[in-house]
Amino acid sequence: MFTAIVFVLTSGVAWRYLPPSFGVKYQTAHRRFSEWTAAGLWPRIHRAVLDELGAAGEIDWSRAVVDAASVRAKKGDL
Repeated sequence: MFTAIVFVLTSGVAWRYLPPSFGVKYQTAHRRFSEWTAAGLWPRIHRAVLDELGAAGEIDWSRAVVDAASVRAKKGDL
């Protein structure tokens, strides 16, 4: 299930074109994706991967990018 969902998200293919080789119907994969999203699973997985890689020294923070485009700009004094 997880692999099927990741395939759809990374390939850009529509859910209905999920290859049958994943062994799951696209309706089931989409439903599970929606449930996991509502449960906040994806940010938790992302954090767990970062924690694991960070503990192993596998993250090169010199290449990190911070995007402040969505941060509210304050008016007046800084």
